[in-house]
Amino acid sequence: MKRFEISRLIGQVERAGYTLVPLDLYWMRGRAKLKIGLARGKKQHDKRASIKERDWKREQQRVLKGG
Repeated sequence: MKRFEISRLIGQVERAGYTLVPLDLYWMRGRAKLKIGLARGKKQHDKRASIKERDWKREQQRVLKGG
Protein backbone atom coordinates (compact mmCIF):
# COMPACT_ATOMS: atom_id res chain seq x y z
CA MET A 1 0.00 0.00 0.00
CA LYS A 2 1.06 3.53 -0.56
CA ARG A 3 1.73 5.90 2.34
CA PHE A 4 -1.37 7.95 1.52
CA GLU A 5 -3.61 4.86 1.64
CA ILE A 6 -2.20 3.76 4.97
CA SER A 7 -2.58 7.22 6.52
CA ARG A 8 -6.16 7.46 5.23
CA LEU A 9 -7.04 4.10 6.80
CA ILE A 10 -5.41 5.09 10.10
CA GLY A 11 -7.39 8.34 10.10
CA GLN A 12 -10.69 6.53 9.54
CA VAL A 13 -9.96 4.01 12.28
CA GLU A 14 -9.02 6.70 14.81
CA ARG A 15 -11.64 9.34 14.01
CA ALA A 16 -14.67 7.72 12.42
CA GLY A 17 -14.84 4.57 14.55
CA TYR A 18 -14.12 2.10 11.78
CA THR A 19 -12.28 -1.19 12.30
CA LEU A 20 -9.72 -2.89 10.09
CA VAL A 21 -10.69 -6.52 9.55
CA PRO A 22 -8.35 -9.18 8.09
CA LEU A 23 -10.12 -10.91 5.21
CA ASP A 24 -7.49 -13.17 3.69
CA LEU A 25 -3.89 -14.19 4.42
CA TYR A 26 -1.73 -15.88 1.84
CA TRP A 27 1.92 -16.32 0.84
CA MET A 28 3.40 -15.01 -2.39
CA ARG A 29 7.11 -15.30 -3.27
CA GLY A 30 8.14 -15.78 0.35
CA ARG A 31 6.10 -12.84 1.66
CA ALA A 32 2.88 -12.86 3.59
CA LYS A 33 0.08 -10.88 1.98
CA LEU A 34 -2.99 -9.75 3.86
CA LYS A 35 -6.25 -8.50 2.41
CA ILE A 36 -7.96 -6.12 4.80
CA GLY A 37 -11.41 -4.62 4.92
CA LEU A 38 -12.71 -1.48 6.56
CA ALA A 39 -15.84 -2.16 8.60
CA ARG A 40 -18.13 -0.11 10.78
CA GLY A 41 -19.40 -1.62 14.01
CA LYS A 42 -23.03 -2.01 14.93
CA LYS A 43 -24.92 0.68 16.76
CA GLN A 44 -26.14 -0.05 20.28
CA HIS A 45 -29.80 -0.48 19.21
CA ASP A 46 -28.72 -2.93 16.48
CA LYS A 47 -26.86 -5.00 19.05
CA ARG A 48 -29.92 -5.16 21.29
CA ALA A 49 -32.09 -6.33 18.39
CA SER A 50 -29.58 -9.01 17.42
CA ILE A 51 -29.34 -10.29 20.98
CA LYS A 52 -33.14 -10.36 21.30
CA GLU A 53 -33.48 -12.27 18.02
CA ARG A 54 -30.79 -14.78 19.01
CA ASP A 55 -32.44 -15.39 22.40
CA TRP A 56 -35.83 -15.86 20.75
CA LYS A 57 -34.45 -18.46 18.32
CA ARG A 58 -32.72 -20.28 21.17
CA GLU A 59 -35.99 -20.35 23.13
CA GLN A 60 -37.87 -21.69 20.09
CA GLN A 61 -35.35 -24.51 19.70
CA ARG A 62 -35.62 -25.31 23.40
CA VAL A 63 -39.44 -25.56 23.18
CA LEU A 64 -39.37 -27.68 20.03
CA LYS A 65 -36.73 -30.01 21.42
CA GLY A 66 -38.54 -30.54 24.72
CA GLY A 67 -42.01 -31.05 23.29
